[in-house]
Amino acid sequence: IPMLPEALSNELCSLVPDKNRLCMVCEIQFQANGDILDYNFYPAVMCSHARLTYNKVAAMLANPKGPEAKEYAKLLPHVQRVHKLFKALLKARKKRGAIDFETTETQMFFNEQGKIDKIEPVQRTEAHRLIEECMLAANVCAADFLQKNNQTTLYRIHEDPSPEKIEALRNFLKEFGIQLGGRNKPSAKDYAQTLLKIQGRPDAQLLQTVMLRSLQQAVYSPDIAGHFGLAYDYYTHFTSPIRRYPDLLIHRAIKAVLNGKSYEPGDWNALGKHCSLTERRADEATRDVESWLKCFYMQDRIGECFDGVISSVTGFGLFVALDNVYVEGLVHISELPSDYFHFDATKHTLLGERSGKQYRLGDRLQVKLVRVDLETSKIDFVLAEPSKKSSSGKKKTASKTKTASKSKKSL
Repeated sequence: IPMLPEALSNELCSLVPDKNRLCMVCEIQFQANGDILDYNFYPAVMCSHARLTYNKVAAMLANPKGPEAKEYAKLLPHVQRVHKLFKALLKARKKRGAIDFETTETQMFFNEQGKIDKIEPVQRTEAHRLIEECMLAANVCAADFLQKNNQTTLYRIHEDPSPEKIEALRNFLKEFGIQLGGRNKPSAKDYAQTLLKIQGRPDAQLLQTVMLRSLQQAVYSPDIAGHFGLAYDYYTHFTSPIRRYPDLLIHRAIKAVLNGKSYEPGDWNALGKHCSLTERRADEATRDVESWLKCFYMQDRIGECFDGVISSVTGFGLFVALDNVYVEGLVHISELPSDYFHFDATKHTLLGERSGKQYRLGDRLQVKLVRVDLETSKIDFVLAEPSKKSSSGKKKTASKTKTASKSKKSL
């Protein structure tokens, strides 16, 4: 559902090859090490030379003599130059100490009847990261420009983790012989260095998940509070003005400054709270739809067994994410072996009082699908017998229709 009328979002404000389009330019000069030397904002008319996809750009970079590179031969030098810049920006990002969590996003493939054929992970390429680094740079410049010109605006702030979350994380990591630097106030760089330490470990996904959950959610606010995860003193959202309202406000604020005026749309604090609320509401709506679609997808597979990993531990049971299928469901505590289980929120475990049996976040399980409720969008599992063979996802030819499911906290 577009934020603006489709005549704008799909036509006049959307890039189309060989068509002139009005735009706001953020022109940046970088030093060789990736640091920003200077920048300039100005309105302009642009003409796009081609409609490239992430896959095409990734193929061009991977094989400069391949078919994609030949098709866009005139653009290849420009793409390679931006890729060289990306490498410098990536080094600057690591030097700055920004956190880079590796999470899995999925996409659903639908058939002609609108039913899911399969769910697959999104393959993240250097083309994705290249665009991401360019957008980060533009967003930082927008925040700096407005701050230097004393224009009140909405910053994207990501506050430091709370002392309670830090203490719980330290206690958890200590059990694995891992220390988080920074003492009582760890920085993003301390998180980044810890992530490097755990790379390659069999329990790396578990440790990363717990680290991610210790962070706060990012919000919109007129306060300059910095962005913890990205390790920026100030940061905003500038790059998506036709689909994200805070970005549209930023564009209006920049245009006002360029015209020697001040942009005052109302109470900036109220705007920040409203935009943060609607963002959460949209995320929840997306999750609700995806949950229902996944239930619809699984309703014909009751009785099948699957391999999976414990994705969340609660006082009432275990949530298990299935391998290959990328669907999550609950093993209720009443379905666990006869015992009294104690829930430890800090250690993310359920521990049997008599048996000592422990279920922990990240543990692997084999489960059987026993119930799918379309009305409540809930999926129920029970533990499967060890002798049962797991079932893999059905393989079918997919249409081009797809939707992405984000599993990481939005920054």
